[in-house]
Amino acid sequence: MDLAGQRIVVVGGSSGIGRAAATLFVEQGADVVVAARSAEKLADLAAAVPGLATEQVDATDRRSLDAMFARLGPFDHLVVCFSSGGGSGPFASLDLDALHRAFTGKTLSHLATVQASLPTLRRGGSVTLVTAASAQSALPGTVGLASVNGALEAAVRPLATELAPTRVNAVSPGLVETPLWDGMPPSARAGFFTDVAGRTPAGRVARPDEIAVTLAMLVMSTFVTGHVVVADGGLHLAR
Repeated sequence: MDLAGQRIVVVGGSSGIGRAAATLFVEQGADVVVAARSAEKLADLAAAVPGLATEQVDATDRRSLDAMFARLGPFDHLVVCFSSGGGSGPFASLDLDALHRAFTGKTLSHLATVQASLPTLRRGGSVTLVTAASAQSALPGTVGLASVNGALEAAVRPLATELAPTRVNAVSPGLVETPLWDGMPPSARAGFFTDVAGRTPAGRVARPDEIAVTLAMLVMSTFVTGHVVVADGGLHLAR
């Protein structure tokens, strides 16, 4: 299988995993549209990857999503990979308002994106979500993250049956070195990466392009649906 001639919409693709996936799809000959909130990041991506189209969208706003998909028209594959952040920390002191915002910003917004795409997504195409390995692991301080991503992963199988023959899958990545972590002081980030990496069989954090390969595999695997593929370097084995 290859992606030549396939039209792929990547929502949340202006940085990190989404950017790496969009770049890989273009290299594989796909017609790629990246949709994201930041006009600055979209402009930077468009300059870096010739032939790639961009759309500005707020995935927390259903009207914005509906308008974007109406502008784009028919396409073959949807990849949803944005994250809202928030929801981490010890459960006893977890900010439940922040957790509510995390559910709205990721779980509900991913589902809204999929729903808004249905009128123009090709029947028999695919939907691939990006969750997080917090849904698979049992590390202290991740109850909120596990809830947000676990709820999204739980939706994959019923979505696959309800939307068939369109395929629905998800990739559940472990710790990936992306701009999501840029808000941490460099020394604290380095220490955090070293600590988490040391708990895993892989012994390191992932690069965005490694997760992009897993996404491409699911987009191209026409006999795979209803699965969550864990790409976490063994983080689910950590204690």
